[in-house]
Amino acid sequence: MSDVAAIEQFVKRYKELQTEIAKVIVGQEAVVNQILISIFSGGHSLLIGVPGLAKTLMVNTIAQALGLDFKRIQFTPDLMPSDILGSEILDEDRHFKFVKGPIFANIILADEINRTPPKTQAALLEAMQERSVTVAGHHYKLDLPYFVLATQNPIEQEGTYPLPEAQLDRFMFAINLGYPSFEEEVQVVKSTTTDSQVQVNALFSAQDITGFQHLIRRIPVADNVIEYAVSMVGKTRPNSETASELVNTYIDWGAGPRASQNLILAAKTHAAIHGKFSPDIENVQAVAHSILRHRIIKNYKAEAEGITEDQIIKSLF
Repeated sequence: MSDVAAIEQFVKRYKELQTEIAKVIVGQEAVVNQILISIFSGGHSLLIGVPGLAKTLMVNTIAQALGLDFKRIQFTPDLMPSDILGSEILDEDRHFKFVKGPIFANIILADEINRTPPKTQAALLEAMQERSVTVAGHHYKLDLPYFVLATQNPIEQEGTYPLPEAQLDRFMFAINLGYPSFEEEVQVVKSTTTDSQVQVNALFSAQDITGFQHLIRRIPVADNVIEYAVSMVGKTRPNSETASELVNTYIDWGAGPRASQNLILAAKTHAAIHGKFSPDIENVQAVAHSILRHRIIKNYKAEAEGITEDQIIKSLF
């Protein structure tokens, strides 16, 4: 099958996937789309929002519709790295045997990742970056596709450990989750307070998803679009040649080269789901907020004056 025909098939199957997920998840189309874009781009996502917004249900539903193995890890202050990765135990023959931890699945929901200390947060780093883990000197490959979706409570809440910048940078997207609208909340209450059960069908397989991930990477991108993405990321770096006065005044650190790579990959996927065979500048702008939001570090002046990351990113367009 040619890549053009493959993209047309991808658009059709993506629409079916959205319909399947909407059987359970009311509203939140933008959030679901961003999670799916990061999956098909081969990246990870960080969901930021207060408790009780059905983040776990959303991830579980997406995993079911994609036909993937799903595990949830509840992060707590006393969680140890071995609780995530697994550990070696002595079996009855007195041989060491490795018991796999919950990280061995296609989709991992790292729930409330900022409730656990940095040592345990770091246990996820190798898995996210290398798609493998090392335990007691042994190297274990993780099954592909592999996707970490972490949820984070707003930092101001009690008992949270902010994620270090190096770990934040491993997430392709940071997605803000807001409260549902009045109509959506009415719909949620109606659908969740009855005895009816909704069955979510698996529309994809692991092989389908890795196939589409390779297809996305094969999509050609014009040089001017790549240059636009790289210059946008360059503008986030204070005291650089292209930095605006807004950036110099309110930002301590800008985004690194990984942001430029992710902008192009996500723009390719954004173009593909809309039936386009190559991304343009509009596709880069459509994904820029979620990709840059967690990579620019505001200074105390921005905090004091209530300047948001999204305002700064919009000024870069």
